[in-house]
Amino acid sequence: MIKAAGQKRAADYLYPPCEPFDQRMLDVGDGHSIYVEQCGNPTGVPVVVFHGGPGGGCSPTMRRYFDPAFYRIILFDQRGCGRSRPHASVENNTTWHLVSDIEKIRISLGIQRWVVFGGSWGATLGLIYTETHPERVAYLVLRGVFLMTKRELDWFYGGGAGRFWPEVWKKFTALVPENEQDDFIAAYHKRLFSGNVVEETRFARAWAGWENALATVNSSGFVGESPAEYARAFARLENHYFINRGFLHSDSYIIDNADKLAKVAGTIVQGRYDMICPPEAAWALSRAWPRADLQMTPLSGHALSEPRITAALVTAMDRFRESHHLHRI
Repeated sequence: MIKAAGQKRAADYLYPPCEPFDQRMLDVGDGHSIYVEQCGNPTGVPVVVFHGGPGGGCSPTMRRYFDPAFYRIILFDQRGCGRSRPHASVENNTTWHLVSDIEKIRISLGIQRWVVFGGSWGATLGLIYTETHPERVAYLVLRGVFLMTKRELDWFYGGGAGRFWPEVWKKFTALVPENEQDDFIAAYHKRLFSGNVVEETRFARAWAGWENALATVNSSGFVGESPAEYARAFARLENHYFINRGFLHSDSYIIDNADKLAKVAGTIVQGRYDMICPPEAAWALSRAWPRADLQMTPLSGHALSEPRITAALVTAMDRFRESHHLHRI
């Protein structure tokens, strides 16, 4: 039972740290190799984690949302980020390449069906993967829903969130000449792919800084600079996906295809005060996906590390553990 989540740290709800029993580089073609790891129970119920960004990469903390005695926990770095190679590359890097990569991981590990767990962009990818391969998903757990719509991008890169954080927004916008400030995604794209690594890194850190500053409900609005290598991959990949609208066939692609989720149950954990991915997207998704249990977490922002969000996600995975016999893994 969750009690007084606001008085605890996220780490208080997590399982103890665990180390991988398997780490590998998987050649997925197109010149890309992706990092894949497994930890927990080698014969347990498989759960695959989709990290955010695009370009965020996976981290050891992501292993700790799952009971390691029960779950076979699979993490991977998507194309172009983390330990995957080539680093910060957007060549042959689209949503549909990632969906194909996920299937290659599943097949290479001999898995028939698995639980899918993803947040932010990882929720986007989780939805698209599940809509494409619903027969492969036993349960779907999402956090901080992002549907890759123009409305969401306009909110975060068009000044909506900036109305709540004007001093931080000013730092993000000040790097762009006034005559280009009608489209910050395009303006940053020009500089993130200029070919000048110093310029690319400067704008990458500003791009990452804007997002990181708004991630938690208790944020001061100011964060330290991200490491150059991380920021460059994160910003280039995010910008590449956003300027191409996620490579989806329509702006409402995910909701339009929600009927494909009809046989998949799931949990949506959404921060009530999420400044990066406002709750209306999670609400819209829950209306189109009747088998989803929407949990609006109070006094929570966007980040996976928010205590109430962490508590809700761990609880969701523990509940699935208790009822897994109903899901025919």
